[in-house]
Amino acid sequence: MDLEHLRDWIGRTERRSDDVTATPVAALSATLDRDDPAPLPGTDLPPLWHWLYFLPLAPQHEIGPDGHPKRGGFLPPVPLPRRMWAGGRLQFHHPLRVGDEITRDSRIADVSVKHGRSGSLVFVTVRHEIRNAQGLAISEEHDIVYRDAPAPGAPAPAPQAAPAGETFSRLITPDPVLLFRYSALTFNGHRIHYDRPYVTEVEGYPGLIVHGPLIATLLLDLLRRERPEAGVKRFEFKALRPVFDIHSFSVCGRFDSGQTTQLWTRDHEDWLTMQATAELA
Repeated sequence: MDLEHLRDWIGRTERRSDDVTATPVAALSATLDRDDPAPLPGTDLPPLWHWLYFLPLAPQHEIGPDGHPKRGGFLPPVPLPRRMWAGGRLQFHHPLRVGDEITRDSRIADVSVKHGRSGSLVFVTVRHEIRNAQGLAISEEHDIVYRDAPAPGAPAPAPQAAPAGETFSRLITPDPVLLFRYSALTFNGHRIHYDRPYVTEVEGYPGLIVHGPLIATLLLDLLRRERPEAGVKRFEFKALRPVFDIHSFSVCGRFDSGQTTQLWTRDHEDWLTMQATAELA
């Protein structure tokens, strides 16, 4: 793997435009089992729901064997087979609203390699700035991880016990319909989320993988259910362990002192799968 070639992508930029339309908002509300009123022009977009826009529209002939667009272009051509969201950091300056015309300026901020017991890991950090007519609305850093397929008999990373002491929580049953609907809403062709023979026989996982962005969205959705009137200024999340559709998992939260809320997900074995922090407005 030629790291210096991959690091040539640092500084590469991309600009995209979109319109905040109502139908994806209503569809995600239904997917999350919310009873929201129908979105109208001027309705605020909940935090993280901007992931419904600026979708990857690669033509079919440019799709790779994993269902993602082929490597290269804006993102570097990392020659490792597995690709996932590792986490992100977001700052919400003011809401996007249904009816807004929006632009997103993206920049490759870093490309780095780490070596662990499970093989090589390549981390790509992308910085996004999203604007509407009022100016900068969202600043986001998005971490993507690429990794080797594990060698036969390679030890699995040691899990971390999930925190106890949540003051609000919700049990999520991630059936294939939920995963398919979220994949469709985000135009995500990655086969690990809907193609069971592929994810189990080719990538070697025990079941369909729940999208990292969906889990992060479920964490902030939990906070919205608990404090529907509260806004979010900052949000940071990190994926630690995959979640599969073969077991339920819990989204959990606890209010700290001040405006900070700790959020996390716990799998059926009480392992921590995602940890997050939200700062309320």
